[in-house]
Amino acid sequence: MPRAAFQVLVIPYLFNGDGEPRYLVFKRADQNYWQWIAGGGMIGEPVEQAARRESFEEAGIAGNISLVRLDSTASIPAVHFADNHLWGNGTYVIPEYSFGIEVENEQVNLSGEHEECVWLDYETALNRLKWDSNKTALWELHNRLLSKDNQKS
Repeated sequence: MPRAAFQVLVIPYLFNGDGEPRYLVFKRADQNYWQWIAGGGMIGEPVEQAARRESFEEAGIAGNISLVRLDSTASIPAVHFADNHLWGNGTYVIPEYSFGIEVENEQVNLSGEHEECVWLDYETALNRLKWDSNKTALWELHNRLLSKDNQKS
């Protein structure tokens, strides 16, 4: 199935023993930088389904896991994607939609897209990330998770 003209960004997180969230950051195998799970949707695939599929493909995160859709979005130049020729001459940028996904434990099945992953606290993760869109999404997710409106009972 051909790639759709959108990207998803997914931040796996869990809460450690002291109630602070930790975030799983991935180092790309083909580049020397750190990022979240990222990938393109397929034509006809809903954005949330693409986020779940990418989470499974890149980290083995499966099941009926809670997905938090973030307000953070970015625009990425279409020329960065091999399938950009399928989107027409008028497609200059594609949207990137961001999500958080809570996992139950630190175990993941790393795909070949990444050579390493590590669970980090907010500040360390923020400083390790390359892309501004990844940093903005982390900021939003972290603040949502710490918000009194979102506290678990």
